[in-house]
Amino acid sequence: MSTLSTLDESARRTVLSDDDFGGKSGGRAFKDQLARALMWAAFLIALIPLVWILGSVLVKGGQMLLDVGWWSKSQAGITARREGGGAVHAIQGTLIQAGVTALISVPVGVLTAVYLVEYGRGRLAKTVSFMVDILTGIPSIVAALFVYAVWVTTFGLQRIGFAVCLALTMLMIPTVVRSTEEMLKLVPNELREASYALGVPKWKTIMKIVIPTSFSGIVTGILLGLARVMGETAPLIILGPYTAVIATNLFDGLMPTLPTMIYQNYGESLQPSVDRVWGAALTLILIIFLLNIAGRLISRFSKVSS
Repeated sequence: MSTLSTLDESARRTVLSDDDFGGKSGGRAFKDQLARALMWAAFLIALIPLVWILGSVLVKGGQMLLDVGWWSKSQAGITARREGGGAVHAIQGTLIQAGVTALISVPVGVLTAVYLVEYGRGRLAKTVSFMVDILTGIPSIVAALFVYAVWVTTFGLQRIGFAVCLALTMLMIPTVVRSTEEMLKLVPNELREASYALGVPKWKTIMKIVIPTSFSGIVTGILLGLARVMGETAPLIILGPYTAVIATNLFDGLMPTLPTMIYQNYGESLQPSVDRVWGAALTLILIIFLLNIAGRLISRFSKVSS
């Protein structure tokens, strides 16, 4: 009987503790709902300016993109008061400069991240990481002035498109390094250890296991870096002023881009110039959007099969 009474007492205590827990659970549920409501509210507040900007650019610049001449003609011979012309010269210049910038920045950034994660130890790794942090915080105009001081003032060379690419490279490399570094750190160490246990060298483990596993994140970081440099204006104004004609040579003369086209027409208050500003802005957003879609597709079809 004493044993039964002890069990009954334990059961009553359990019921009481469950009731107490239920009261606390209700409080936690309220806090959870409150936090969820606050997060949704913050998300909607942050979404308002984004939708506002995209809607304004789409409404004011959409009519320019519907014109076939926008994609096939340049602004050669088009004055501020005259309607017509297109943006093919600026689109070509933007894509060429972004491509060359990525061609320089991606190998340097990815290899630097691989060194910091897989090999970096001691003072050299700390110095490299510190320099990447410094580059991350450098304003675009400072990078442009540095390249101008070296390229134009020191060596006496002309302002050309390749000088712009050098300045944009300084802005893109830290983004690629940090994003790639974080993606490499997310790769489980078990994968590396399993590869080493099979006798695979470290460099081949990195090339065949680590990088393919984190490939989608690396591509995302590269696209973030590209999105940043494609919208920069200060290096373009200082090192590669705008021209209204088609110019695709990075090493000879000026080169037009969409940001400088926006800057050039922004100073005019006439309606044709204002329309070109909105059209160029929408074109730049569309190009970055298409690049992100392409990056997603590449990442999806390049995943390591499980």
